Amino acid sequence: MSTSSLRLTIAAAILTIAGTCATADASENRKVKIINETSYTIVRFYGSNAGANEWQEDVLGDDVVKPGGSVMVNFDDGSGYCKFDFKAVFSDGDSVEKRGIDVCEIGVYRPTE
Repeated sequence: MSTSSLRLTIAAAILTIAGTCATADASENRKVKIINETSYTIVRFYGSNAGANEWQEDVLGDDVVKPGGSVMVNFDDGSGYCKFDFKAVFSDGDSVEKRGIDVCEIGVYRPTE
């Protein structure tokens, strides 16, 4: 094998390894920034594994997200699952649901009116 062929082989191997590491890191990041783009305060926010029969606990706890505000939520529940259903409940009593969100792929979720 010539020196240039060996260099190309090594370079290809390095790129393959780097691509694999980047993919693994992306799938392990389940942090999503929730940005409230409505005119109402988000008083509760739920994120449950897609298709679950019940909503999990309110991820905001005692916090709220005012209009224009944001909060970072880590949806890593230890299951390795990426697909989640979201539900935002607003101060006026209305709510919005979005199903099948891939938290391994998105970094931002924006509830809107």
